[in-house]
Amino acid sequence: MKRINLQRAKAQIARPTTIRDINKRIVLNYVRDRSPISRAEIARETALHRSTVSVIVDELQNAGLIVEIGSGESTGGRKPTLFELRKGTPVAIGIDLTPRTTTIAAADLAGTILEKETFSTSPDADFMTRQILERVSRLKDRLDVSGIEIGFSVPGLVDQKLGRIYHVPYFDWRDWDICQKLEAATGMRVTVENDANATALAELWFGHEKIRKIDTFVMVLVGEGVGTGIIFDGQVYRGEMGAGGEFGHMIAGSDAPVECSCGSRECWEAYSSDRATVERYKARLKVDDLKQNNMDVGDIVELATNGEKHAVEAVRETAYYLGNGISNLIVGLSPQVVVVSGKMTKAWDQFSDQLYRIYERSVLAGLPQTELIPSSLGDSPTLIGAIGLVLARKFGSVS
Repeated sequence: MKRINLQRAKAQIARPTTIRDINKRIVLNYVRDRSPISRAEIARETALHRSTVSVIVDELQNAGLIVEIGSGESTGGRKPTLFELRKGTPVAIGIDLTPRTTTIAAADLAGTILEKETFSTSPDADFMTRQILERVSRLKDRLDVSGIEIGFSVPGLVDQKLGRIYHVPYFDWRDWDICQKLEAATGMRVTVENDANATALAELWFGHEKIRKIDTFVMVLVGEGVGTGIIFDGQVYRGEMGAGGEFGHMIAGSDAPVECSCGSRECWEAYSSDRATVERYKARLKVDDLKQNNMDVGDIVELATNGEKHAVEAVRETAYYLGNGISNLIVGLSPQVVVVSGKMTKAWDQFSDQLYRIYERSVLAGLPQTELIPSSLGDSPTLIGAIGLVLARKFGSVS
């Protein structure tokens, strides 16, 4: 059983509407996971009274969350009406800020991206504030739909409850007040989260079916840096002031190929990031061989999947250090699954054996086995994470 936190108990005491809200949440999630589905099927699956289900379905329809899509097969009486999530109508704007690019996208309740634009990220925080405010405002005007909320993913230290961005290490931005300005300019609710936590939450709600059936896993996000999102008991573990899970800064050596975002060459991030893979690839070539000055990790991963020797070696060396860090996470946290996310996963067949070999060598015999799997969120996991911040709130607490 969960221990009751007496300091927070007042906020947790049941209200008259609590049971109704929980039932609405349950029905909406059944429609999401089992559609097309009828009222009778929902009542049978949930053990809710049919009249209760009918009232909730009507409320969800009126709220624009679900729609009728026709009739099902009759089992002897009137044909049942089938329902599914409302699609094609934007309910979320996702803002995904990374060290290289920033993407703003609109998505429907199913997480389908309806519209997006990507532009270069500047190290000038004031410039980025203006850019984001202008672009989100234009998008809002084009959409012209009420009830849209914003999810914001950033590679930094965030207090999700307070909506504050304390520090973005890559640019050394501190106390960035973009969320407050966004809410004031657009009138839309903004939910902000560290990129790794947002991606972990997206894995929980929208990722591989195997992940949706468990409640304890660690997501390792490999990008310009390395971040970890920790899911315990179906919830993101954030720590005090959102500082939990910063395993990218644990000590992994003393002479990494690149500097960490904090400036050190000792951090796990400095050994296992995309930037480290790029540097390893360059180091394996003669200076005159490297004509592509702007080559990024996506190019190297593609070369590795096609069997190019230097690319395979660079990816596997990065996987060695990535595996060492993952082993430490498994020893310390004993998750059911570790999900690896990022562009590197496109070369999963080239290095997954390396991860497992290091893991099996490092983890004590007799401990529960942890499965390692690549993310199923595609090329833009942090964008899906930003959108997922809004969708998870809608599915997780329907009011």
